Amino acid sequence: MLLLRLEIKLDSTSFLGFLIVGAGKSEILVMNDRVVVVSTDCHAGLPIAEYRPYVDKKYHDMLDVAVPLQVEMMDKAESSFLIKEVNDAWRAPIKKQLKGAWNYDERIKMLAEDGIAAEIIFPDGITEQNTPPFGAGLGLSPREMVPELQWAGAMAHNRWLSELCSNDLTRHIGVASIPLLWDIQEAVTAVQWCVKNGLRAVMIPTMWCDHDPYHHVKYDPFWEVCESLGVIIHFHSGPAPHPEFFGRDWPLEDASDVLPGAMGIYVSEVMWWLYRPLTFMIWGGVFERFPRLKAMIVEGGTMFMLPPWLRLLDHNYTDVQFSAKLGDFRSHLSMKPSEYFRRNCGIGASCVPRSDLELRQLIGTELIMWGSDFPHPEGTWPNTDKYYRDTFSNFPEDDGRKILGGNAIDFYQLDENRLRSIADDIGPTANLFS
Repeated sequence: MLLLRLEIKLDSTSFLGFLIVGAGKSEILVMNDRVVVVSTDCHAGLPIAEYRPYVDKKYHDMLDVAVPLQVEMMDKAESSFLIKEVNDAWRAPIKKQLKGAWNYDERIKMLAEDGIAAEIIFPDGITEQNTPPFGAGLGLSPREMVPELQWAGAMAHNRWLSELCSNDLTRHIGVASIPLLWDIQEAVTAVQWCVKNGLRAVMIPTMWCDHDPYHHVKYDPFWEVCESLGVIIHFHSGPAPHPEFFGRDWPLEDASDVLPGAMGIYVSEVMWWLYRPLTFMIWGGVFERFPRLKAMIVEGGTMFMLPPWLRLLDHNYTDVQFSAKLGDFRSHLSMKPSEYFRRNCGIGASCVPRSDLELRQLIGTELIMWGSDFPHPEGTWPNTDKYYRDTFSNFPEDDGRKILGGNAIDFYQLDENRLRSIADDIGPTANLFS
């Protein structure tokens, strides 16, 4: 018997076919050859003033005061932190499509155009000024925030996000905003509310500032409820000690004349603030006490830095002779730090370049999960199809399928059959790997 692999094209749809020849007869077995894609980094949020119906009424007066001030801050941050002229030029031809950041009809069109069967949805920031109020957006920093108001803004976003995702919970996995640092019991209650309302992932602050860091056992009730309910913890890049880079009064004042090179410092350090919570959680034994707890780091932009970071952690665990005088700081852990990372953690590899993918065996192919970063200008949209072909051309198909969707299906325990049926209509064809 002879088995030949064929590619069959009918109209615009490609199929994988196998010609079976033998015993005096031949037949063609046809299978759909679409790739199931899951983006582990998409963003959504209402234009800030439109959160009003989702904010508790007792905060409406404060919201009316806060929104104009927050818009002013975002305007100034965009002018200095982003290159406004470049972003405006990028937005101009796609203004309608950008409304997919909050408009469901436009969002579904975007997913179809990008061939994305499912998405993990984070809060947004200053790019489209569609961030939750009271500092509850993507940065989620406790710095200069009012705890009660930040919680109000976070829950307003979570209510809206729950509505958005309820259109199709199989395709839209919402990441709730949880200002954990202020009140752990409130965070536990919020997680329980999220699960009841269709949200099974949470984002917590990457930076804790003056609060207790994440190796403190006081956070155990939060880790416990996330583990028991299957809620995945997320850390998204962006937060960093901005005043150190850009000046104490940034973005209200531009200090670039006395602080040259601030942006270079920021982009060189920001990934460490993304990895740092996991350093505390791993060494603090969080994944030892809660072995089924899952955590994601998303949009590091520097995946090539993960192997040396993990090597550093393992060095301090295994090479005892270099640190014996410091006492026993290992016996509460039953595995090396890198083993906890590989068992409990995932990598949201937003817009990952081919050069990083070539390190997949060193990092762990099964940990890498692609993301489009919609609707941000540094993301792949609206040129995702070109990105697929430029990045995955002549790439091992099995690894490519895992990175583009299979790993995320396993990590988030998604409905593979349903997503495959969606991909049969919109997914990119496997010839992107050829």
